[in-house]
Amino acid sequence: MSTLAAPAVLPAAPAKSRGYWGNVGARVVRDPGFWVAAALVLALLAMALFGPWIAPADPQASSMFSRLKPIGSEGYPLGSDELGRDMLSRLIVGARLSLFMGITPVVFAFFIGSAIGILAGYAGGITNTVIMRTIDVFYAFPSVLLAIALSGALGAGIGNALLSLTIVFIPPVARVAESVTTQVRSRDYVEAARASGAGAFTIVRVHVLGNVLGPIFVYATSLIAVSMILASGLSFLGLGVKPPEPEWGLMLNTLRTAIYVQPWVAALPGAMIFITSIAFNLLSDALRAAMDNK
Repeated sequence: MSTLAAPAVLPAAPAKSRGYWGNVGARVVRDPGFWVAAALVLALLAMALFGPWIAPADPQASSMFSRLKPIGSEGYPLGSDELGRDMLSRLIVGARLSLFMGITPVVFAFFIGSAIGILAGYAGGITNTVIMRTIDVFYAFPSVLLAIALSGALGAGIGNALLSLTIVFIPPVARVAESVTTQVRSRDYVEAARASGAGAFTIVRVHVLGNVLGPIFVYATSLIAVSMILASGLSFLGLGVKPPEPEWGLMLNTLRTAIYVQPWVAALPGAMIFITSIAFNLLSDALRAAMDNK
């Protein structure tokens, strides 16, 4: 009597590796801090993009009969400023300039500083020494004083403030880029590519950039909060955005005389700067933790 042979059990297919960036993405989405930061950043970006359409009132409309209304007043949910302008509308519309002043210098510094740092790190030798000793000169000055000095020398205005902040942030980005590039340059796969006859440009483009841009980007995101605080400080000192444009730092400056009359209203622009700084710091921390392989 014949018996049926048991079907052969096929070996299970090996799980497909997600790779380094796939693992980074998986760790990021499991971090609750990332979702909190992402929600705050998206809300701030929505305010910046659609502020003029979602603001309940004209942020420039003033009324001397409605000066310094308290929070919760009729028609003024968050009160009014020293000229009777709606604070809620000015905070919403002010997100555009505030984020622009905070993010733009970091973006420019990311590209310029990365290029300088990668060049210094990969070239090494005298080229590295000359570039990095020049970068070290900027570390003799605190970033706040350097930004104020540059803005004061260039003159008040948005363009000069952006240029000053970009110059302030290029050295730290370049230093981080040089550090990680120096580490990657000594890796085995770079040495193998060099031994196979690959040119310097090819090695940097294929083997270096993909391994150094991630850490540089994470560090740059942590600078956005600092950039926003410095930009607000320049506007507070009259070296950045000029009246009557709504910008959180400038609003703090104009409301400083009202702190004894309506302290909660006067503190609102500072609260927005604080919330934005926390959001970008949480985002940077989540990315840094996800990219840590240890």
